[in-house]
Formats: sequence, C-alpha cells, structure tokens
Amino acid sequence: MKEKRVLVKFSGEALAGGSGFGIEPEILKYIAEEIKSLAVAGVQIGIVIGGGNIIRGVSASQGGIIGRTSGDYMGMLSTVINSIALREAIERVGLNVRVQSAIKMEAICETFIIGRAIRHMQKGRVVIFAAGTGNPFFTTDTAATLRAIEMESDMIIKATKVNGVYDKDPVKFSDAQLIGELSYDKALADDIKVMDDTAIALAKDNKLPIVVCNMFEPGNIAKIVVDEDLSGCSVVK
Repeated sequence: MKEKRVLVKFSGEALAGGSGFGIEPEILKYIAEEIKSLAVAGVQIGIVIGGGNIIRGVSASQGGIIGRTSGDYMGMLSTVINSIALREAIERVGLNVRVQSAIKMEAICETFIIGRAIRHMQKGRVVIFAAGTGNPFFTTDTAATLRAIEMESDMIIKATKVNGVYDKDPVKFSDAQLIGELSYDKALADDIKVMDDTAIALAKDNKLPIVVCNMFEPGNIAKIVVDEDLSGCSVVK
C-alpha cells in the first residue's frame, strides 16, 4: 500500500489566536498534536506556514516607504520565525522535524533541496518549508502548492478558520451553504479565493487536489488524510 504524503498549509494569522499578532503558544501546541496524529498513522508530512501574524509583504509596501520586493523578503523572514517556533512545538510532542528554507541561512535551518526533503519524509521526519519560494511577488499559497508538487504529495490541505468554501460569506449570511466540491476552472472563473490564482492554476496543471478544512476542529486533518473522510470540508480538483 502506497504511503500517503501530504502538505499542510497553515496561515500565519492562525498562530496569533485572538490577539491578531505574534505567536500564541497554545495554538502551537494544538497544531503540533494535530500533526502528531498524522505522523503516528504513518503519513509523510510537509508543512508551509505563512507569516501574516508578523508582517505581510504587500501590507508593508503600501505606505510607500518600503518597496514591494523588500516587503516580500521581510514577509519571507517572518515565515522562518514561525517555522522555527512550530519546529520546537512539534519536537516537544516527540517527532523529528527539519526546517528547510528557500533562502540560505545555515545557522538556523537547512537550505531547501528536493531530494533531501523527500528523504526526510521517507524517514518519518516532518519537513517545514520556510521562506516561501525564495522570490518576491509570490504568496505562501503558491509556495505551498509548489512544494506539494515537488514532494509528489497526494494532496495539499489548506487549514483555515472555516470549514471550507461557501457560496457566500458565512459570517454575514446564516443561510450560506458549504460547497463540497468544485473544479479548478470554477474556482478561477468565479474568483473564489480558495488560494491565489497562481496557486490554483499550478495545482490544476499538476492535478493536485486542494482540500480546505477547519484547522480548529480537533482531528479534522487526520480524518481527511487517514480516514479519507471529506465530509464537512471543500475539495478543489
């Protein structure tokens, strides 16, 4: 039986909890336990985490003082900070973890190498991919999709604060309906912000399923990957 390999994408904002900024230790602990539930089931795991809880490149450049390129590099560095914090949390629950950065910084983590990352996964190590693609003008959604494809993952899971994709804003409309499945083309044509358009197009070209789920529902990620139960979430394929 083929071993399952997935890439999980977390937003940086999720780490901040209710404060909206910084890193909430309890959320790190929660994510670590969710990842452990996958690992003990024999799933090979890659992770990409955003940096919006510290700084967003686009936001940093809007004031006219910081250029977009510099802002994006600042955003990449914030993902490294989050990746190091998450590594510590996952190690504390007993797993082996490696952080690989798209930007060289040997003093604190490995440089991203496809073959080495795959070997880490094959040996049961969780791999956290930091610093996006290493290039400005690309989001961590695109970076996550790229790494998932390079790792030959079975799917990419976008772990969010909601159950999935709705036909309208569930916060504003009580009758909003969850869309269980939609095509890449519909997501792009209707401008449904599952991920940014570049990430969706990249997933489409490589037939990589995108699963959007609620990360704050305990056991949800394991249910999707291990039990192959996609109820209560959205799938783009």
